[in-house]
Amino acid sequence: MSDHYQVLGVDRSASQDEIKKAYRKLAREMHPDVNPDPKIQDRFKEITAAYEVLSDPEKRSSYDRGGDSFGGFGGGFGGFSDIMDAFFGGGGSPRGPRPRMRQGQDALIRTTIDLKEACFGTTREIGVETAIICTKCGGDGCAPGTSPRTCDICKGRGEIQQVTRSFIGQVMTSRPCGTCQGFGTVIPSACSECAGDGRVRARRNIDVKIPAGVETGNRMQLSGQGEVGPGGGPAGDLYVEIIVDDHEYLVREGDDLHIALSVPMTGAALGTSLTIESLDGPINVEIKPGTQSGQIIPIKGKGMTKLRSGARGDLFAHVAVEIPAKLSKKQEELLKEFAQERGDSSDSNRVTSRKEGSESSTGFFGKFRDVFRN
Repeated sequence: MSDHYQVLGVDRSASQDEIKKAYRKLAREMHPDVNPDPKIQDRFKEITAAYEVLSDPEKRSSYDRGGDSFGGFGGGFGGFSDIMDAFFGGGGSPRGPRPRMRQGQDALIRTTIDLKEACFGTTREIGVETAIICTKCGGDGCAPGTSPRTCDICKGRGEIQQVTRSFIGQVMTSRPCGTCQGFGTVIPSACSECAGDGRVRARRNIDVKIPAGVETGNRMQLSGQGEVGPGGGPAGDLYVEIIVDDHEYLVREGDDLHIALSVPMTGAALGTSLTIESLDGPINVEIKPGTQSGQIIPIKGKGMTKLRSGARGDLFAHVAVEIPAKLSKKQEELLKEFAQERGDSSDSNRVTSRKEGSESSTGFFGKFRDVFRN
């Protein structure tokens, strides 16, 4: 029988790390998938058998004393995992029980605000249906006076190991323990409030400070305000998505606002002053004599707050000149006299090109068409 130390090429005083490194090196060179030579396959089985003994402290001690080096199939041979380590430098999933306390999930909730709140910012109390720590068990999932105990099946490892024979020798595979679900411990008496999960569903209110300048689709991240994890684990994050309601008469375009302004025919001709209601309150707008329909009057600094800088956009008033649909007899006579004074006649009418008229029928002014019709 070959000496296991000689097979792996290590000294009898070699550490476990040295033995493992030697096995990995030889396994890369002699694995049947790499070298199908039958002689090499026999050699691979030999180094695998040697590693099975020397990687287990009890088997190695027995071997060093000249005793039986096999002692069944439940020893320290890393099996498939160690073969994977040899070829891929790390193998499969990490061994050991998985923790009962785990990170909670993130949550998303939407809240609706009006345009004024979006412009100046606001604080909104939001009700959230979420998972919180069970106050009865403190998050460990156990009934009062009890605690998790080590699983009798896997002995706390969280996995069950099984050795099978293959053409490369003995291969050990692992799977999660079905009794403890891979935790390594079992809860003998579950909490009656949370049924062993360590958390319960509850509704709580959160004050959310919404900054000035937000718009629909913006999301705010509130760290640690999401769902508590299983076993009382740390909470995830809460994301609040903003939805801004449409305003009754103001239309938003980025950081600017637009408003439709209806001006009487006489006011447009002679000039006048009108009061409009903005997000800042009433504002006087001067209508210069000869103002035409479709003309845009800019009002600086009365638009939306810019989210990052805090500056303000502009408000643009889109003028629509009102033509009276019905005239009294006196008004009709006055208009006829006015037309004669101006020299207006059917011959003075002209066709406006599409380019000239496009400004009054497209763009933001077009958005207010329905406003004037109502």
